[in-house]
Amino acid sequence: MDHGTNRPFGNVEQAIAALNANRPLEAERIARDVLENEPRHAGAFRVLGYALLMQNRAQDAVAALEAAVRDSHDPELETEFAIALRHAGRHEEALHQLKRTIKRKPPYAAAFHELGCLLATMKRYDEAIAAFKRGLEIAPMTPELSIQLGYAYLNSASFTDAKIAFDNALHIAPASRDARFGMAMAHQELGEFEQAAEDLRRCLMATPDDPMALLGLGNCLLALGQHDAGYEYFRAAVRGEDPRRYGMALGSLVKAAQGRFWLKPSDAARFLRERNASASAP
Repeated sequence: MDHGTNRPFGNVEQAIAALNANRPLEAERIARDVLENEPRHAGAFRVLGYALLMQNRAQDAVAALEAAVRDSHDPELETEFAIALRHAGRHEEALHQLKRTIKRKPPYAAAFHELGCLLATMKRYDEAIAAFKRGLEIAPMTPELSIQLGYAYLNSASFTDAKIAFDNALHIAPASRDARFGMAMAHQELGEFEQAAEDLRRCLMATPDDPMALLGLGNCLLALGQHDAGYEYFRAAVRGEDPRRYGMALGSLVKAAQGRFWLKPSDAARFLRERNASASAP
């Protein structure tokens, strides 16, 4: 089919190139130009939907992808449509679409991944676990499936199973920060604080300013009796321009099972400010 290669308004291939170069605004403009001349061009609707998703315009992306998916049996496109529905908060519609998509032959692993993510968002963790497991049967070397399976197990308090899932992900993708952090959380929940601290240190080597890793390591060091070092990691977590970091650190410090007893959150707040804010954690 002639997509208008010689036309001044561009064509779908050019829009795809713009998407691949992380230029969603340009891709959107080209796709809309194509649709002005070919209003039923499914490929242009598809690119437009992807471009809108990249701009966090989920509601607009739903409309574009719905037009693209109408006469399609492409599981990849259907999965992207479901992703747009999820981001737009239309969870039941996304679930309905994915239940149709996972019945396609051959099975499409990414559809099971998205189904698991959606079910986890809906706090239906047992169903999410089943979806991720089915995806792994289809694509066992996909680390993201194992990572999301691990987090679903964490949310359902199945910490040993979570460790197995994260370990599998790390065998496939040893540099995965998400898998390493998940493994640390599983160790911490099981009281394996030395292993958790080691994993969190490795996370911080990749992302030194990560507040969740800093707080997690602080909690682990408190549990190991290394109070001074633990508190320094709490203080490190509050540094930066994001005011939410202070609230996260204060909440975690007040709830810490080890270390000082804080009669009031205000006492913990003063303690966090005791040291020079420019000091670095050990």
